[in-house]
Parts: sequence; C-alpha cells; structure tokens
Amino acid sequence: MRLLQVDAFTDQPFRGNPAAVCLLDREVDDGWMQAVAEEMNLSETAFVGQRSDRNGGSADLPLRWFTPRAEVDLCGHATLASAHALWREGDVPADAELRFATRSGVLTASQVDGGIQLDFPATPAEPAEAPPGLLEALGAKAVQVGRSRFDYLVAVGSQEEVTELEPDSRRLLGVAARGVIVTAAARPPFDFVSRFFAPSVGVDEDPVTGSAHCCLSPYWAERLGRPDLVGFQASRRGGVVRTRLAGDRVLLIGQAVTVLRGELC
Repeated sequence: MRLLQVDAFTDQPFRGNPAAVCLLDREVDDGWMQAVAEEMNLSETAFVGQRSDRNGGSADLPLRWFTPRAEVDLCGHATLASAHALWREGDVPADAELRFATRSGVLTASQVDGGIQLDFPATPAEPAEAPPGLLEALGAKAVQVGRSRFDYLVAVGSQEEVTELEPDSRRLLGVAARGVIVTAAARPPFDFVSRFFAPSVGVDEDPVTGSAHCCLSPYWAERLGRPDLVGFQASRRGGVVRTRLAGDRVLLIGQAVTVLRGELC
C-alpha cells in the first residue's frame, strides 16, 4: 500500500501543511484508517480509494480525511496533496481533471498555471455571539465573530494581532465547533492573514487550512469588493492560498511538493 507525505500550499519542502496520502489498493475499515492517521500524527491523512462507476455515471475517486483523533467532513490541503500524488505517481494522466467523492459532495481538482485548483463549497460565516470562553482562550479582542458550517471565525484589528496570538488549547477544547479561524486584513502582497486552531479534533494549530478559506473567501470578498484574493496563513510553517469566490463555490489554488514515499506493511 503506497503512502506519501506531501507538503501542500507551498512550493518548498518543509513549508506549508504536510499531509499523508494513502493510495488504497483494497477495502479497509474505518478503524484501520483512524489507526494509520494516528500513526502518521499529521493534521490530516487522506485515503484515496479505487474508482467505481455508479449506474453508468462518471468514475469518481472515493476520498476520506482523518486527523489523529477523528474523521472530518472537509479538508483542503489533504485534497490538494492527494491530487498532486495521483498525478505525480502516474495513477491518472497529467491533464486529467480529478473528481473526488467525499462527505462534502463531489470535489474537483485540475492543474492550472501556477498550481492546482480545487473546487470546494463556500461555507460563509453568519454573524454570531462568541461562545463563553472563546475570546479568553484566544487572548484576542474581536472586531467581529461569525459561525460557519464547521468553525467560528474571529476577525481582529491587525495582522500583528493574528501573528502574535498564543491561545490556550486546553480552553479551546470547550468550544463547540471543529475549530476557530482568526483573521485580519494584511499588508501587500497578501489581502488577508489567518490562523486556524482545532484542538477538538486533535490539531492544536493547523499550518495551512484549505477548508478554512472556504469561509475566509466570502468574508473578505464582501469586505474588499472583489472575488480574487490571496491569503497567507501565518503559522510557523506558513502557506499561501489563492482564492476565487464563484457564487456558492470557492476555488482554492496552491502548490505542493512530495517529501516522502513509502509503503505500509
């Protein structure tokens, strides 16, 4: 069983967000996938299944994502990593568009100038009250708070406030959401910065979070008045995500680098 480690949303090894990609060659159970994800101990491990034609329709590749603690419904960087792995390993032609069957519907990946483009559902944040303890756990003063399908979004006043955050991960465990996005407007060459904290699913801080940009894209597109934006996720590793808001979809564009190839015994 082939297993790769791919750094996503970067063009340099050891930057961006590392994801493990397991290219399945047989049926496996959920417990096995969760055990592999715990063994990899990365924010996400992606499991790509074999193509299956359903009722004569298009052949989609089953794709699932697991943190070391739980399965998640949507993950950008591990989808980017999976597409990169399939093309680079020669499992699919380099010019082929990929269609992944996931818990968030069919997601597509294609190669474009400057990287890989993912077509994801937008998950806009509605204005919301901060739940008890959230802002105290972050150590942040919010300009605005919202709630998306998955996460809380906390906008703060400056780029420095985002980069200097030192949240209390244990206190964030009490927040009833997958995670917390913290964001602010950025200085050029970026439009906004963000960080993402998800201790409830075993990830104290995610280095670069594609799915969080499905929320960040509509938020900043409305405020900046344009659909095409560039975000920088200001984790220690750091990563760049280009976004385009297209109705109820968000196009995420990034690069990826393979850093390890191996086999599961």
